[in-house]
Amino acid sequence: MAALPETPAPTRDAILEAYEADREDGRRPHLGASQIGKSCERALWYDFRWTTPARFPGRILRLFETGQLEEARLVRNLRRIGATVLELDPETGRQWRVEAHGGHFGGSLDAVALGLIEAPKTWHVLEFKTHSAKSFRELVAKGVADAKPQHWAQMQVYMHLTGLTRAMYLAVCKDTDDVYVERVRADTDAAERLLAKADRVIHATRPPVRISEDPTWFECRFCDHHDLCHGEAAAAVSCRSCLHSTPVEGGWRCARWDQGLDVETQRQACAQHLFIPDLVPGEVVDAGDDHVVYRMRDGRTWINDARAEAVAC
Repeated sequence: MAALPETPAPTRDAILEAYEADREDGRRPHLGASQIGKSCERALWYDFRWTTPARFPGRILRLFETGQLEEARLVRNLRRIGATVLELDPETGRQWRVEAHGGHFGGSLDAVALGLIEAPKTWHVLEFKTHSAKSFRELVAKGVADAKPQHWAQMQVYMHLTGLTRAMYLAVCKDTDDVYVERVRADTDAAERLLAKADRVIHATRPPVRISEDPTWFECRFCDHHDLCHGEAAAAVSCRSCLHSTPVEGGWRCARWDQGLDVETQRQACAQHLFIPDLVPGEVVDAGDDHVVYRMRDGRTWINDARAEAVAC
């Protein structure tokens, strides 16, 4: 018997395609506090240099939105049991924000709270997350520092830069709607190490060493930058992947044009773009003011030429 054709679902497809049409490329202006807990500084450098545009499908983008929608419900839950929750900074009327290293590192808090049952007189940083059932079980078994070190690092940065000494982590299981709550103490030494790590990444002119030289290592295998780091994928063109640009206090500067670069200019880049040599899978054999010549791994010669289209020989 012939198999029945799949039932078309044009409405579903249209919904997910709409998410994809509106998706951002993942290129944040700053290195995020939510990222700094990554174990690989090279991956963080790639993030900061915008080398690999995000290409999440519509279903995943919708899943991200589910996490954002859960935040409002958790705020209502806390207020219902008597806590004072501030999602916005009263001084600015905008989301709580922290930053360091000339604005190149920072993040936005979900909220702060007072009057929590466990410590009613202490202000807390609030961090809201959603988890799959498997992730939630691991969280309950191990605690946030061991199960989700990036989330723990994020809270440490937030506490350090706001001067608060406690955080509360509220996690929701997307499969069962169960809630996990954990209070986290500020660890000044850990926070300062994280800030020093961010400084190294931001000011590194070359990518830091890989966490592993084995492309099948689990952290490498699931990294967004795997094909660039371990393979021969091309880096995305932007001012941040160009050897002329440098992060400076309060922004970026181009040595080629001797001028500052706003975020939109960084995204577009200019006709004089030349890749940072470490982003090209080859050896530099010649260079001038407007070109760099590489011997690629397969023996070809590739000319990164700002005067014309890059050419292969």
